[in-house]
Amino acid sequence: MKLAAGILIGLFYLFIAWGAYRRSAAGWDQGHSDLGFWWAVIGSFLAIAALGALVGTWRHIRGNASGNPPRW
Repeated sequence: MKLAAGILIGLFYLFIAWGAYRRSAAGWDQGHSDLGFWWAVIGSFLAIAALGALVGTWRHIRGNASGNPPRW
């Protein structure tokens, strides 16, 4: 259950990041460089959060599957 929740949260963050990158591209195309830049920054933060959720879930579940604590 924890694995599914972690992966779903990571994928949800990736979906939101994709939307932010699309909004950024639209801003650049329409000549609004400020909107394009800041939506790209927001998309980058969301992509980092998604990567953290996916990698963190994988690391914590990997250690629990064998009964051992995760190795840091």
